[in-house]
Amino acid sequence: MKLKGKRVGVFVEEGFEDLEFWVPVMRLREEGAEVMIIGTGRQRVFHGKHCLEARPDTTAAEISADDLDGLVVPGGWGPDKLRRDEHVLALVRAMEAQGKIIASICHGGWVLASAGVVQGRKATGSRGIRDDMVNAGAEWVNAPALRDGNHVWGRVVADIPAFCRELVNALAE
Repeated sequence: MKLKGKRVGVFVEEGFEDLEFWVPVMRLREEGAEVMIIGTGRQRVFHGKHCLEARPDTTAAEISADDLDGLVVPGGWGPDKLRRDEHVLALVRAMEAQGKIIASICHGGWVLASAGVVQGRKATGSRGIRDDMVNAGAEWVNAPALRDGNHVWGRVVADIPAFCRELVNALAE
């Protein structure tokens, strides 16, 4: 249990990519991490693209970077909604300022770009966000998963195992 004592937030929003949300949540729990599901509005049930549900434990307005060791942004359509929430962006910026692990997979990179934390960093994700990441100042890398400092990146659903390995290793350091 490499992550015993670690607390990791995972964002959720309507239209999240089911596997990119649930597999990292389960993998982090398997390693002993306490996982906090973070939404934009409390007492809501969110539905994934493939009909799985997730309920937030808290909201981005109610949790602080001081409460977390890491943060995960799953892909799907949810990131396009998450990046419009100022509390979400403020939490990402605070995590960045503290040098804490911030991970995103697929379209999750949109949230990091909107928070302004990708300038000069290597990044990957769904091919659909490549131009957005480059325009936000990131160096695009076509790799299943990678780490650049406190950022962990995954490309797509097929790359979830590589993404989870990078994520667990980064949090364990």
